[in-house]
Amino acid sequence: MHEEAPQPEAPYWFHDDGIRVLLEAMRRFRLADTGMRRRTARAMDMNESDMVALQLVVAAERHGTVVTPNAIANHLDISTASTTKLVDRLEAAGYLVREPHPHDRRSVRLLPTPRAHDEIRARLTLMHAEMERVARAVPEESRAHVAAFLDGMADVLDHQEGIAPLT
Repeated sequence: MHEEAPQPEAPYWFHDDGIRVLLEAMRRFRLADTGMRRRTARAMDMNESDMVALQLVVAAERHGTVVTPNAIANHLDISTASTTKLVDRLEAAGYLVREPHPHDRRSVRLLPTPRAHDEIRARLTLMHAEMERVARAVPEESRAHVAAFLDGMADVLDHQEGIAPLT
């Protein structure tokens, strides 16, 4: 006869079923997002840090801001040597170019190439259309609440310093 495994008395953190369901859905989304980013990076023959850096450069161009190698180093929390190698890889692959910085003669700005834009559009247009379809299904009167929830969760994660040590 097999003994049944003991059942935990209660969930680790979230005792309210509604909160637990909501946070499990968010956790599932985060895992799916991470998987999508890994697959996209792999399909573009780059690693995840390269993908994050390219996203930063594309977003900066869209917003009219300047991205330098130092900004990438700070964003990814990597050394300047690692950043130089990363930028060299993206430049060699034809995803970005270096140009003189418009205000700082000692620095360069990084810009995405037409190839980067073309490949991003080719790989992500369908997914973005599907994401828009799902977002449109959220009732208009609920969208601000959903956005506030996600922004609040992003703030929590942005300010997480690490896991508390076991005592």
